[in-house]
Amino acid sequence: MIDLSRVSWKLAVSDPGAFEAAASDHAWDFVPAKVPGTAAAALSEAGRYDPENPEPLHDRDIWFETWFEAEPGAYRLCMDGLATVAEVYLNGTEILSSRNMFRKFDVPVDLADRNRIQICFRSLEPYLNGKGPRARWKPQLATSQGLRLIRTTLLGHMPGWCPEIHAVGPYRPIRLYRADAVRVTEKRILADLAPDGSAALTVAVTLENTSQVPVLHCAGASIEMSAQDDGSFSATLQPESVVPWMPHTHGNPALYDVTLAVGGLILSLGKTGFRRLEIDHGPDGKGFGLKVNGISVFCRGAVWTNADLLDLSGERETYRPLLQAARDAGLNMLRIGGTMVYETRAFFELCDELGILVWQDFQFANYDYPVKDEAFVEEVQAEIRDQLTESQGCPSLAVLCGGSEIYQQGAMMGLPESRWKGPLCEELLPQLGMTHRPDVPYAPNSPYGGVLPFSPNEGVAHYYGVGAYLRPLEDARRANVRFAAECLAFSNIPQQKSLDEALNAKPGHDPRWKARIPRDRGAGWDFEDVRDHYLKTLYGVDPVALRYGDPDRYLDLGRAVTGDVMEKTFAEWRRKGSSCHGALVWTFQDLALGAGWGLIDAMGRPKPAYYALKRAFRPLQVCLTDEGTNGLSIHVINDRPEAKTVTVSLSCLKDGRVPVVSGQKTVVLEPHSAHELNAVDLIGAFFDVTYAYRFGPPSHDVTVVRLQDSETGEVLADAFHFPDMPDHHPQSGEIQGELQQDETGKWRLAITSDRLLTSVHVACDSHVPEDDWFHLAPARQKLISLDPNSDAEADRPNCRITALNSRQGFTAG
Repeated sequence: MIDLSRVSWKLAVSDPGAFEAAASDHAWDFVPAKVPGTAAAALSEAGRYDPENPEPLHDRDIWFETWFEAEPGAYRLCMDGLATVAEVYLNGTEILSSRNMFRKFDVPVDLADRNRIQICFRSLEPYLNGKGPRARWKPQLATSQGLRLIRTTLLGHMPGWCPEIHAVGPYRPIRLYRADAVRVTEKRILADLAPDGSAALTVAVTLENTSQVPVLHCAGASIEMSAQDDGSFSATLQPESVVPWMPHTHGNPALYDVTLAVGGLILSLGKTGFRRLEIDHGPDGKGFGLKVNGISVFCRGAVWTNADLLDLSGERETYRPLLQAARDAGLNMLRIGGTMVYETRAFFELCDELGILVWQDFQFANYDYPVKDEAFVEEVQAEIRDQLTESQGCPSLAVLCGGSEIYQQGAMMGLPESRWKGPLCEELLPQLGMTHRPDVPYAPNSPYGGVLPFSPNEGVAHYYGVGAYLRPLEDARRANVRFAAECLAFSNIPQQKSLDEALNAKPGHDPRWKARIPRDRGAGWDFEDVRDHYLKTLYGVDPVALRYGDPDRYLDLGRAVTGDVMEKTFAEWRRKGSSCHGALVWTFQDLALGAGWGLIDAMGRPKPAYYALKRAFRPLQVCLTDEGTNGLSIHVINDRPEAKTVTVSLSCLKDGRVPVVSGQKTVVLEPHSAHELNAVDLIGAFFDVTYAYRFGPPSHDVTVVRLQDSETGEVLADAFHFPDMPDHHPQSGEIQGELQQDETGKWRLAITSDRLLTSVHVACDSHVPEDDWFHLAPARQKLISLDPNSDAEADRPNCRITALNSRQGFTAG
C-alpha cells in the first residue's frame, strides 16, 4: 500500500476555467499542501489566507499536485473524499470526475516508475448559481439556494453560525493498493444481542485476488465462511459469554476484534460490540426514547460540529481530545447534524471505545431537494452506501436520521404536510439505512412528529422554549418534551484565559466581540440577547447597565447563568416522572473563538457551561425541582448497572452558613433506577423549604442536598436550591485552598469556606480542574483533581480561587 499522505503535495490557484485539463507547461505559483487536507489550511500555512477573515474559495479553481515513485504495474487508487467538484488526472490523463464531496472512489490505474497526480477542484460558484427543479420553499439558513443541487457541506455557507471557510480539497485520505493484493472490497457486519443475552455475529464479505475460503474469528470463536452465488462469503458466528456493549453511563462498552484468516493472511475487519437497539414510543405511542439491550437510556449530550473546520481533519488524534472531554463530562450521545460533514471511521471507533452513542443525520438540511432527478438520487444512493460501509460493525452508531429541519422548514413556510413530507426521508433514505445498517433505527427527520413537526410534545423536538424563545424555566415541563435532538442554545462565554489569548475585545458593541456571537440569519436578535434575558430574570440584574459599568462582572455572571439554566432544565428532564427520554445541547464545540454555542471553545478549553452539564449528567445523581406548595422534590438517579446504597442529606442554611433545619435518609438504588423523595421525607416534619406558603420572611436562603456512598462516605453528587434568586452580591467570607499530591503524583485542590460560595472558579494556567463554576457548601471540603495541560511546564500548580459572592479570593500554589 502507498499512503499518499506521506508524499509531498503542493497546490496552486487559478481563475475558474483557465485550464480545461492538466497543464504541465504553465508557470504555476505553488505553495506546499498536505493530503488529507484543504486549500484553506494550506493557504493559511503559507500566509495567503486568514481564517479570522476568510475570503471566498468557491469562485476559483484550485489544483493539488504530487509526484511519487512506484513499482510499475496495476494498482487501485482509493480516494475517500474530494470537496467538491473534482477532476483527477494521472500522468496527464483524466481518470475521475466527481460532483459529490461525500463519495468514496476506487479507481483502477496503471503506474509508471515516476508518476504525477493532479486534482483540480473546480469553482463551485457556477453550480451554486445553476438552475434546477423549482423549490417549494427557500430557507434562510445558508447563503445560496443552489446548495440543494450539489452534494457538499453547508459548513462555511451559514453566516452567523460558523466562519465562512469554504471546504475545498482532498480532505480525506488517498491511498494506492497493488491490484493483485488480497483485500476486502465489500463487507457487512451485524453484531446482535438477543433478549436472552445470546450473541450472534453475521458477516458477509467480498474478497479479491484469492481462492481461499476465509475463516471468521471473534470473541474466542471461529467459523469457516460459506461461498455465495454472487461470489461473496458469509457466516454467522455465535460466541459464548460475551459482555454486551453499553454506553459508558450505563455499563461497559465492551469490544471484540473481528478478523478473517485467509490462507496465511489475517485481515482485520475492525472491532465490534454486541448490542440491541430499539425505539421506545411510550404507552401513548407518541414518545421517542432509546433502549439499549432492553434498558432505557436517557440520552444526554450535544450536537457535534467539527473537530477542525480549517482542515476538516478526520484523524484519530484530532478527535480524541474532544471525544474524551465529552465522555469525561458524562455525555453519552453526540449527534452529527445534517449541516455538518460525515465523520471518518476513526470517530466511530473512538465513540465505540468511549461508550458514546452517535445520532447520525444524513447530510441533508432545510432544503427542498430534487428527489425526482434520477442523477441526484443515484448520487445519494452511492453516498449513503459509502458512508454506512465506513461504520460497519461500529456499535456506537445508534440512530440514523433523514436530515435536519427539512420538515420543519416546509411546515414553518405554511405548506401542508403533503408538500414537505416526501420520498427522500420517507422512502429513499430509510431503505438505504435498512440495507446497509439494519441494526440501527431510523428517524425520518429532526424534528418530526406532533401536530406540526416542530411540536415538542411528540416524537423528536428541537426545543428552544427555554432559550431562544425566552420561555420561563417551567416551560421545560409544560412543553412535555419527549426527546430533544437539539436544545438550550446559548451564547456560552469562554474562560477568561481564552479571551485574553485570542479575542481581546470587551463585551457589547465591539464589532470583534459581536462578530463571534451566533445569530439566526435575518433575525433582529442574537444569542447574547437570549443570555441577557435569563441574566435579568434569574439573577435580577440589568445586563445593559452591568455591561456598561462592570464588563468583567457581566462576563462572570453570564458564564454562570447559562450553566445554571442548563442544570435546572436537565434536572427537570431527568426526574422519574418526566416525559423526556433524551436531550442534546446545541452545540458541543465552537468553530471560532468567542461566546458561541459550544460547550468547548475553539481552543479546545471547556467553558463554564461544560462543567454545569458535567454535573447535570452524572450517572449517580441527585437533583432538585421546586414543586411549589408540594414542597421540594429530591430526585435520586442511578444509571449504573450496580445497586448502590446511598445517604441523602439535606440542610437549609440562613445567611449561607447557619443551619436552620436538616435531615437525611438512606436509600437503596437498584440498577438503572430513579427515586423521588420529598424534603419532608428527610426532615420528618413540615418546613417551608420552597418558601411557597410565605408565613413571614424566609427562614433560609439556600437548601443543600448531598448524595453520599453509605459505605465509604464519598460524596457522589450535590445540589442547591434557592427559594429566591441566588445572592451573588460579594460578601465577606473566608476561602481556603490547599494543594495536595496523592501517591501517584497527581495534584488535587482542597477548597473550604466558612459560608456558602456561589459559582466558585478555579483559574490555573498549568492545569485543568476536574470541576469549575460550582457552588460550595460551608464547612465542607471539596477535593478537585487537577490534570496538567499538554503544554504544562510547572510541576506544582498555582491556582486562583474566586467566587461570585465573595469579596476575597485565595491563591494556592
